[in-house]
Formats: sequence, C-alpha cells, structure tokens
Amino acid sequence: MGVLAIKKKNKSNSMINEFDFITALKDCEKTQDEISQLILKEVDNNYEVLNFIKKYFDFCLETNYFTSTSTQFNIEKLNDNKYSSIINLKKVNDARYINKFFETINSRLPNSGLYFGKVETYPNRRKAILNKYPPIINRVVYITDMIFTRIFPKLFITKKIYFYLTKGKGRVVSRAETYGRLYSCGFEIVDEKSINNYLYFVAKKVKEPSFDTDPTYGPIIKLKRVGKNGEKFNVYKLRTMHPFSEYLQEYVYKKNNLQEGGKIKDDFRISPEGRVLRKFWIDELPMLVNILKGDMKIVGVRPLSPHFYSLYDKELQEKRIQNKPGFIPPFYVDLPKTMDEIMDSEKKYLDAYKKAPFKTDLKYFFLAFKNVLFRGARSN
Repeated sequence: MGVLAIKKKNKSNSMINEFDFITALKDCEKTQDEISQLILKEVDNNYEVLNFIKKYFDFCLETNYFTSTSTQFNIEKLNDNKYSSIINLKKVNDARYINKFFETINSRLPNSGLYFGKVETYPNRRKAILNKYPPIINRVVYITDMIFTRIFPKLFITKKIYFYLTKGKGRVVSRAETYGRLYSCGFEIVDEKSINNYLYFVAKKVKEPSFDTDPTYGPIIKLKRVGKNGEKFNVYKLRTMHPFSEYLQEYVYKKNNLQEGGKIKDDFRISPEGRVLRKFWIDELPMLVNILKGDMKIVGVRPLSPHFYSLYDKELQEKRIQNKPGFIPPFYVDLPKTMDEIMDSEKKYLDAYKKAPFKTDLKYFFLAFKNVLFRGARSN
C-alpha cells in the first residue's frame, strides 16, 4: 500500500496555508492520485497546472519534494543530496528575500536538479485587477496597486515602510526580474507557461549561485563592460531594463537572436519607460561620468558586456581593447544593420583611429551628430 507523509500545519502557526509531502514508491498509481489531489486543492482544481507539473516530474519518485512555502527555513531543513527536484506551489512574490530563497533551493539540489515555481508578474496582476472590478474603479485600483507594489518596494525612501507593512509579501515581480534572479542563483530556465494569471516555470540547477552583493536595482545602474586592455569596468546608465536583467543576456540572445542594428530581438527585459529613454539616448547620459573618470572617451567603439564581446571575432577583440571605448560609437556614422556590418564598421574606425586619432574622432563626431540630427539615428 502506498505511503504519503503529509505534515499538517497548526492554525496557530504562521504557515497555516503551507503543506509539504514526500512520496514512497510502493503503490505508484495511488501515490500519484493522492499527490495530484493535493496539488489540485492548492491550485484551485486547475488541471492545466497539474499536467504541466507532470510533464517534468514523476510523482512516483521519492526524491521529489512537494511544498507550498515562501519561507527559506522550510527549505533549509531538508537534508542535502536527498532530493533531485523541488516543486513549490507558493508564489515567489511572497518570499521576503527572493535571492536567499532561490540560493537555499539551489543548495538543496544536485547539479541538473529541477525546481518548479510560480510568480505573479505585472501583466498577470494587471489582468487580474481589471477583470475583478468594474470599469473606472478597476483603473483606480490598478494605479494604486501599481504604486504600492511596484514603486514603493524599489524606492529608498519607501522601501523600509513597504517591507515593514507587508513583510515582503504580495509585491509584483516582473518575468525578467524573476528569471534574472534565478540565473544569478545558479539556475537556467527549462520551460514556462502562463496559466490563470500566474507564470509557472521549470528551472534547472547548472551551477552555484553568484552571490551578488551589489545588484543593479536602482534607477542608476552599474554594468560590467570590457574596457582598455581587456579590463572590466562599471558603465553608468539610467535603468531601462527590469532589475537583474543583466544575468539574462545570454538566455535572451539564444532565445531571440539579434535584430537589425545589433540589439537583441524582442527583448522582454526592457521596460516600457526604458524604451522611451533609449530612443532619445537619455539612458546613456550617465556615461559622461565614465568619461570624466577616464574609463571612456567621447568617440570610440561601444563598451560591450563580456557576452557580446565574446561574439566578436578574435582580430576585432584584440583591436578593441587597444583603446578606450567611447560614448559616441561608429554605429551612428555607418548605421550598420547586421552583426557583420557592425564589426566591419568598428574595424574601419579603429584602423583609421590608429593612423590619425584626433582627426578620426573629430570626423566621426560630426558625422554622428549629422545622422542623429537629420537622419533620425537613435539608440535601440
């Protein structure tokens, strides 16, 4: 006969809505049915969620750990190397310290171990509110909710007040931020599915967490870029992407590839306000600080992330790091459309700069200014 160990919560316990259970391998069919019923209760009898879980997890395996928790203590108590997968039906939004929560899950899984979770994203929350309330009222509720759950947790002045009142529960987290946090904590996304205003995901452990002590979370961000002599330095920019998006560059590149102009196609990491800032170069103005610090010059090749730098051929990589990167790149002179054209444009600039530095930068400065002013060249 199958064994299903269920740890019930006392009503006096703050974890009243949480459950966890472990399966044994004796009566597989019965075990699967019992676990399925428990999952259905937790997800409001949504069979689409159940089937998505079944697609990746064998309910007969006792190395599965099923839970519904936002408290890392409940994960910390698990024995190391006992479970090959963790299926958590509690939304990520309710975890007080999301990265710590993901790091703890990582520590309890072997390499290639799977983690199943769910998150309420901005579009999910908006749709749920607009459908719940009548017209006009729903807009007022949505705007109020957006200010409290999206803006308050990120502003220095209101952040402490928000977390004091809510203990971190219920804040809205973007898809890009959720996945960026997962990647920074040593996971990669295997699959995802939106069901009933929640985004469900399957992630695989691929490495140890990066334990980033200085994440880019505020309106002004610092991004690691490859500079002169191949040394990394921080480029200052106004935020145009959701927090932790920098960890997703390789993931989004592999998923979507590049669009015309050399930027990633359909990049979901960019926020709506970020697209406006990029269109008019406003996001790049803080890079003037890099010029004052001596990390960059006014005209030069664009400072690249390590991932984008790796896409360039070896010859161009070597040429690039012989000089400082620039605020105004040759892109705005030649307006290349493909990756090959971008590399050719940079090679042409660097060869000319090597022969006549001052003359070349002066020429490129005025040609770029002309293209921006009269031909509508914009950052994308």
